[in-house]
Amino acid sequence: MAENAVIELEGIEKRYGDHAVLKGVNMTVNKGDIYGLIGKNGAGKTTLFKVVLGLSDFEAGKLSILGAQTEEQNQKNRQKIGFFVGSNFFGYLNARENLHYYRMCKGIKDKEEVERVLDIVGLSEVSDKVPAKRFSLGMKQRLGIANALLGDPDILIFDEPTNGLDPQGIADIRHLIQRINEESGKTIIVSSHILGELENTAHRFGIVHNGIIMKEMTSEDMLTNNGYTMLEISDNDVEKAKKLLTDNGININSIKQSSESLEDFYFNLVGGER
Repeated sequence: MAENAVIELEGIEKRYGDHAVLKGVNMTVNKGDIYGLIGKNGAGKTTLFKVVLGLSDFEAGKLSILGAQTEEQNQKNRQKIGFFVGSNFFGYLNARENLHYYRMCKGIKDKEEVERVLDIVGLSEVSDKVPAKRFSLGMKQRLGIANALLGDPDILIFDEPTNGLDPQGIADIRHLIQRINEESGKTIIVSSHILGELENTAHRFGIVHNGIIMKEMTSEDMLTNNGYTMLEISDNDVEKAKKLLTDNGININSIKQSSESLEDFYFNLVGGER
């Protein structure tokens, strides 16, 4: 196992009947990462998470969690993983009642743990009179993250935590994930099929396609792999810059006018926090 790895998969294969879902997956998640798992719907992201969590068996390959050498050790170390893979709450219970139920299921005796995680995700002020079935989608996603945080696990797994949210909700969840990582140093694996979302969230990326991790890279790799350097100058200086560069034997491949991103434009127009 790599020196800094907390989760490592080597040649993992998983089939459902005749259908191969994971086809020799190799993946390494390092301590303290926000690891972005990128792939379209049906690429194998959720199945991969279920294998890591022990919710689904695999036919071939090797899995190691926190340095485990056997499946028995993996099973013990899974107690240090918190996860949000789909919403599984009782609609007639409020946020606290739902979390107290899962606290007891996880064998956590400290009742104050519920208040701790509600405060982290920004749900501590939600009225106990509001049942979960009346929550907005963003509140339900926050409640799912709160559940994952119960017991203060070392590793967090979030499967599509921003799926279906509006731009403000996406930005809120992204900020929450980054804050949890920065303040506690927790290793976080988050999946999405929205490239821009993970680009702004994760430190490292794994691109999964048709059951294979095609490439793993860091955010720095993305910059160096582009093969060009961008210089920003004002519109008034474009012609001066062109002459200066060409006079000194520097080729200009193209000139493009930059503009603010769609996300920047949206928040500048309507307000709100990125």
